Amino acid sequence: MEHSENILILDFGSQFTQLIARRIREANVYSEIHTHEFPIEKIKAMKPNGIILSGGPMSIYDEDSPKISNEIFSLGVPVLGICYGLQLVSDAFNGKVEPAEKREYGKAHLKISSDSKLLKDVKDNSVVWMSHGDYISDFPEGFKVEAESENSPNCVISNEEKNIYGVQFHPEVAHTQEGKKIIGNFIFDICECKGDWTPQNFIKLSIDEIRSKVGSNKVLCALSGGVDSSVAAILMHKAIGDQLICVHVDTGLMRKNESENIIKMFRDKYHIDIIHVNAEDKFLSKLEGVVDPEKKRKIIGNTFIEVFEEEAKNFEGIECLVQGTLYPDVIESVSVKGKSVTIKTHHNVGGLPEKMNLKLIEPFRELFKDEVRAIGRELEMPAEFIDRHPFPGPGLAVRILSDITKYKVSLLQEADQIYIDEIRAGGIYNEIWQAFAVLLPVQSVGVMGDARTYENVIALRAVTSTDGMTADWYKFPYDVLEKASNKIIQNVQGVNRVVYDVSSKPPSTIEWE
Repeated sequence: MEHSENILILDFGSQFTQLIARRIREANVYSEIHTHEFPIEKIKAMKPNGIILSGGPMSIYDEDSPKISNEIFSLGVPVLGICYGLQLVSDAFNGKVEPAEKREYGKAHLKISSDSKLLKDVKDNSVVWMSHGDYISDFPEGFKVEAESENSPNCVISNEEKNIYGVQFHPEVAHTQEGKKIIGNFIFDICECKGDWTPQNFIKLSIDEIRSKVGSNKVLCALSGGVDSSVAAILMHKAIGDQLICVHVDTGLMRKNESENIIKMFRDKYHIDIIHVNAEDKFLSKLEGVVDPEKKRKIIGNTFIEVFEEEAKNFEGIECLVQGTLYPDVIESVSVKGKSVTIKTHHNVGGLPEKMNLKLIEPFRELFKDEVRAIGRELEMPAEFIDRHPFPGPGLAVRILSDITKYKVSLLQEADQIYIDEIRAGGIYNEIWQAFAVLLPVQSVGVMGDARTYENVIALRAVTSTDGMTADWYKFPYDVLEKASNKIIQNVQGVNRVVYDVSSKPPSTIEWE
């Protein structure tokens, strides 16, 4: 998709690079991340409104530290260097960077010494987030100092004539109090962007692009019922109507009543006909006796392909497959170690396209999760659906830490629904990134009535996160946790103990398997 405005971010391995893109997108300006080796010819062809050089783990004076073509600074495009990016700016203009006597990490105070476009309306002495062990010892030619911190005499530098700026701190992280303002000054005042990257514009452009790509052909959509595939299906239907064929495969491993609710919403509210394939028996029979989580995942993935392919044979003239791929799946994540650059690329979910030889349509491959949710709201999808917590592809199979049986699935569905209902009733659902119940491969002694019991243990998990990459366990109000525990033990036959998981990620993962 072509964009009228575009900020290019060149990644030098910073853990915060995605945050830069998110901050720019939150300001309704489109931004794209590329590895620092992105060719200068492609940069020129892209015609970005501005270029941001990210931070990174190395120092400019390290052997094999990543470099860029200095031609970037003579394109007439505004440039902002962040942390390692500041070192690149300094190096390009004959400055010198050396190790600092005192490493600066964490909060510092920004002391503004000069008026600059980049620091317009930024409060003096505000907190900024530092993460560096270097400083500029010889000042770059043509630049002036705009601000300093306790340990960085050249904390913000600028060459306003060339529209090139550098900051020693990270404006993209929440700890930098005026970070959004600084990024806003760069993209609006310096790069002169207008901010037209909105859900409405995205929908309009997507519909035009989808119609052009699809023509009169039919399109197949594997509708899992997750937020991404569901919003993609609604957008596709808005673009091509009955040319869209949605197939929902019920694996028998969904949450309680989930398949029925998905079918009902699409048929009743959106008048989209869905082919509902009940494959519960097929999945459960193939999973019989399997305990290893990786084997479970492979069996579920392969069985899904098998069922989906079988359904696809019933239709002629299908050339395209819709997938709800998101931008984090696509971004080339770069780790810089000497000259070697390791790039993790996106692999299509489940291998469907390779097997079925269909052209891919991925309307959200440029979007983050929160942007997909914004598109869903614009398409008037129900809030309780759009704001749902993530759910793993293999479903409840990876939340049953033993072999899978219909009885165990049913038991976990009941416990999970009670847990989520209590979270909703407590008004805290949207404070939590993900919450779910896990059936442990453990039985414990209990007393019910006057009788001794020896029954199953349910573990409850709830975490807060922004992107799922790191997560903290959620600090539950005790009354909500108590109600959930009591109701599960009272109403789910076969459970006599409930425990709460208080591990964060890392070192633990969010899911147990």
